[in-house]
Amino acid sequence: MEKKVYITLENGKVFEGYSFGADKEALGELVFTTGMTGYIETLTDPSYYGQIVAQTFPLIGNYGIILSDKESKKCWLTAYIVREKCDAPSNFRCEMTLERFLKEQGIPAVWGVDTRELTRIVREAGVMNAAITFKPVTDFTALREYRVK
Repeated sequence: MEKKVYITLENGKVFEGYSFGADKEALGELVFTTGMTGYIETLTDPSYYGQIVAQTFPLIGNYGIILSDKESKKCWLTAYIVREKCDAPSNFRCEMTLERFLKEQGIPAVWGVDTRELTRIVREAGVMNAAITFKPVTDFTALREYRVK
């Protein structure tokens, strides 16, 4: 059974999706990336420290995780958002699934979200904070006060 989660933006907009990766909540600065490939590099790129990254390409995880493609030894982002995740990668170099990697790295992720709508919001309004929670956010204080340290 899929576990429902909520992505709440600092402007009050809420998206519903499903949890995968680490089973925890997250707070961070929402950004997006438009790459069709390179999600392994995105996950391990230190420039995404403290950020929740939305991947605009609709299917992520189709070639799995190839450890030699990492940019650094660990994930730096706070959380990851995708439209659709692939649970059965098909690349001869694949060493593990995206979900297993995220669990091992302690990174919560959300799938089943309209990532293109998220991208439009960020593109038009600018980078904003977001929370990924198991229950709808009712107190926006922490969300609005979050800063990448």
